[in-house]
Amino acid sequence: MRVGIGYDVHRLVENRPLILGGVTIPFVKGLRGHSDADVLIHAISDAVLGAIALGDIGTHFPDTDDSYKDISSLTILKQIQGMARQHGFSCSNVDAVIVAQEPKLAKHMDEMKKNIARCLEIETSRVNIKATTTEGLGFEGTGQGISAHAVVLMCTTAE
Repeated sequence: MRVGIGYDVHRLVENRPLILGGVTIPFVKGLRGHSDADVLIHAISDAVLGAIALGDIGTHFPDTDDSYKDISSLTILKQIQGMARQHGFSCSNVDAVIVAQEPKLAKHMDEMKKNIARCLEIETSRVNIKATTTEGLGFEGTGQGISAHAVVLMCTTAE
């Protein structure tokens, strides 16, 4: 078994959709980035890559490559799951937290879990997502951006 951690942050900007966990969230701002800027999926992707010692998301999907412009982060996570499988690993579980002052995310969590579970080829009961505010502190608390942290447990397919 191996454990990986991931972290991502993106700035909130006007005229972009807000996508978290592969779900488009109704909000006045979205996250700026080369892809769809889904901080939750990026954090999980980095956690998986870290657990299997394959670097990070920027190594495999650089923002200098136009073929990844506006790509769905779910597509990235599916490709990373394929890399894990090729290296003899499968995901056991995911625990993640989204840090955002707003919008409220509770009613979107089930769909996020389903998207993540589908990409990682695991049951939704193995995916946990939490959301928290910073009580108005820091860049998340002032509405400048949103961040996400993730931990994954990866097992060899022989385990």
